Amino acid sequence: MNDAPDTLPLTLDQLWIYPVKSCAGIRLRSVELLETGLEWDRTWMVVDADGEFVSQRELPRMALIQPRLRMGRLELRAPGMLSLHLALDAAESPRRVRIWDDAVDAYDMGDVAAQWFTDFLGADLPPGLGPLRLVRFDPQERRLSSLRWTGGVEAPNTFGDGFPLLVVSSASLDDLNERLAAQGYPPVGIERLRANLVLGGTYPHDEDRIDRIDWHAEGAPADAPAITLQLVKPCARCTIPDVDPATGVPDGRLSPLLHTYRQDKRLMGAVTFGMNAIVRRGDGHMLHEGMRGTGHWGAW
Repeated sequence: MNDAPDTLPLTLDQLWIYPVKSCAGIRLRSVELLETGLEWDRTWMVVDADGEFVSQRELPRMALIQPRLRMGRLELRAPGMLSLHLALDAAESPRRVRIWDDAVDAYDMGDVAAQWFTDFLGADLPPGLGPLRLVRFDPQERRLSSLRWTGGVEAPNTFGDGFPLLVVSSASLDDLNERLAAQGYPPVGIERLRANLVLGGTYPHDEDRIDRIDWHAEGAPADAPAITLQLVKPCARCTIPDVDPATGVPDGRLSPLLHTYRQDKRLMGAVTFGMNAIVRRGDGHMLHEGMRGTGHWGAW
């Protein structure tokens, strides 16, 4: 007889958005949930001359570009650069861009923004990659997550790699840092893992086995959750977690360690950390740090 509970009480420890894909993130105390994920998350993206997206994989110094949302504007700062200010509702000429296998409609953000990114990242540009342009996701575009992993549910997202949200637990990060300490390395922050939601109340990698999370509005009954997220696919990891966000330089610390204990048979042995999630209920509701929720175990 199995007496293990089929649910797990959770807290929402941290909330993060990454307004410009592959640049630094912003920690928020609260944020509106949209069907595409968190408001302003991966709304902008840097592309090369052919409209192909670029990231820290090619340009690790993108980690040094710090965004801030302030008074209806997106402010971008980088070492040695004057700040770039963009109105949150600004968009210029339409253009077609590509992210992974998806060609999508976007809006170019103009020559000033293009020059700013090219000036800061230009020294690292491989031949033929530049000049760079900044684009904004077209809200009329409907870019769907993989129907194979969502079980046929249509889950739109913006410029994220493939899904609206990335969920990681604090316990998983703590476990990673214990393993790093055993090798004589200092700890890393959640910034390296680029999570949107950081869960409290779990053991390491419990998120791997959670099917869905219900988040409860303050004062609402537990059986009437305001928000439901479904965890649909393990997050396969590339080299971006190896980039030190403080220096914009790859240090190669994480990948070798993750290969020793995070090869995932669900993805044919790929290294995974965290779970991609989609929004099943709660579009328009607010998520808050400290929010209480319930995790429901799946059949992983």
